[in-house]
Amino acid sequence: MSTVAAFKLVLLSLIAMIALQLLAKRLRFPPAAALLIGGAAMAFVPGLPPVTLDPALVLIVFLPPLLMDGAYFSVWAEFKRNLGGILLLAIGAVGFTTLVVGVVVHAIAPGLPWGACFALGAVVSPPDAVAAKAVLERVALPQRLMVLLEGESLLNDAAGLVLFRFAVAAALTGTFSIQHAVASFAILAVGGVAVGVAIGFLVVKLLRYLDDGYLIITASVLSAWISYIVGDMLDVSSVIATVSCGMMLGWYQHEIFSAAVRTRGVAFWQVVIFLMEALVFILIGLSLRSVVMRLGGLGDALIAFAPAVGAVLAAVVLSRFVWVFGVESLQSLVCKLLRRADGTPDWRAATVTSWAGMRGVVTLAVALSLPDAMPGRDLILVSAFAVILVTVLGQGTTIGALIRWVQPTGAGQHESHYLSEPRAWARLEAAQLAAIQPLVHGADGSVIHPRLLEQYSYRARITAAHQDESAFPADARAAHYDVVLAAVAAGRVELLRMHRSGEIGDDLLTILEHDLDLQEIAAQHGRG
Repeated sequence: MSTVAAFKLVLLSLIAMIALQLLAKRLRFPPAAALLIGGAAMAFVPGLPPVTLDPALVLIVFLPPLLMDGAYFSVWAEFKRNLGGILLLAIGAVGFTTLVVGVVVHAIAPGLPWGACFALGAVVSPPDAVAAKAVLERVALPQRLMVLLEGESLLNDAAGLVLFRFAVAAALTGTFSIQHAVASFAILAVGGVAVGVAIGFLVVKLLRYLDDGYLIITASVLSAWISYIVGDMLDVSSVIATVSCGMMLGWYQHEIFSAAVRTRGVAFWQVVIFLMEALVFILIGLSLRSVVMRLGGLGDALIAFAPAVGAVLAAVVLSRFVWVFGVESLQSLVCKLLRRADGTPDWRAATVTSWAGMRGVVTLAVALSLPDAMPGRDLILVSAFAVILVTVLGQGTTIGALIRWVQPTGAGQHESHYLSEPRAWARLEAAQLAAIQPLVHGADGSVIHPRLLEQYSYRARITAAHQDESAFPADARAAHYDVVLAAVAAGRVELLRMHRSGEIGDDLLTILEHDLDLQEIAAQHGRG
């Protein structure tokens, strides 16, 4: 495919993305599943050239910004508090799934080397950050459960990629050392953290010296690829390097970004991530054609690999249930032995966690990167694609219904160790009132800014009156901000009338419109 044809295909995919997103919204279907189905349908459109993905290019283009996005918005305190549970999923569950799938595949195809069997297990074992984010952001979960699943999706790719590397080496050379594998993983992980923190520190220092908003946003975005590439060049975990860098930027962004830069940067970043997530799933669907053609057609592929692929799918899904419920039961037993209060197994959270195992871009890219000499390469490719299809279409489309059915404990509830929103607002408004009180009075004690004093005093009184409630009264809050929004809308009408009649120019229009934009954003946020 020529570069011009590739560009046209990307444009066609973006157009299809818009249509599929609208269709998914109308049908209340997960967008990731709709995009995957749409891409697969596009793959067999007559006249459309087959799509052959370069796995290294796919990983380096899509994975760093998507990892950075998840890490940047991670809550560090919650991540640290739940690190043990995250590692049990990101490393333990991945390793266990790899082991189970490898054993099952070897039982189905005993002629296949153990290394190839475990390579297949490593390919399909890590749930994908892109797929998880695309699904989880549309469901309501308790905060701890959301932190566990999002944290797992950020770190498990590193575990899966390391296991894959050693399994492929074992399949091609016939040698494997568990001690060497564990030591190498530890070095890769620690090295990835060191590289990510170092690059994050340098980027934070650089951003403090930049005074141009566009340069700040550009440098922040580039840090995702810089940390990933540097980690890869230094032969450490580029995934962990990117996640570590993203967490540093997310921690310091409140100090180094102005409100304007943060608003523009988040808006730009959200559009970029939206397009990348959509393209990833469409490209996965488009790649189906090349995989099927390689295997001689869909019918031949199904006949040849159906038993093995079915066994792999069952092993992938069931092994996660076994691991999650096993860990939950063991933790509960330990709590009971230590006579701690939280000794009852949380089967609701365990059920949701077990079902939230969607695979995506990493699974496909790693499978496509297999050398041609790899034993069982065709089986691995078919299994990888089948796991992506089944988990995204099956688990991704039903997890919302599952959550509503099991109703995990704490969904939508406030975390007790945090201030409630009304109490936090009360403290914020009290601090603002205290800050302006000495500034609104003249030397003789007279009030020189009565409107500001009245405004902040009113806000402090209102928030103090409601600080012990679980939430602000919705009706009063909505009514207040509805008035503000009505005033903003009237202002826009008058602003456009003045511009259209030639009473003001474009420069003043831009200035006044920006002020109205900020008022509207604040009012919409306050209305909730």
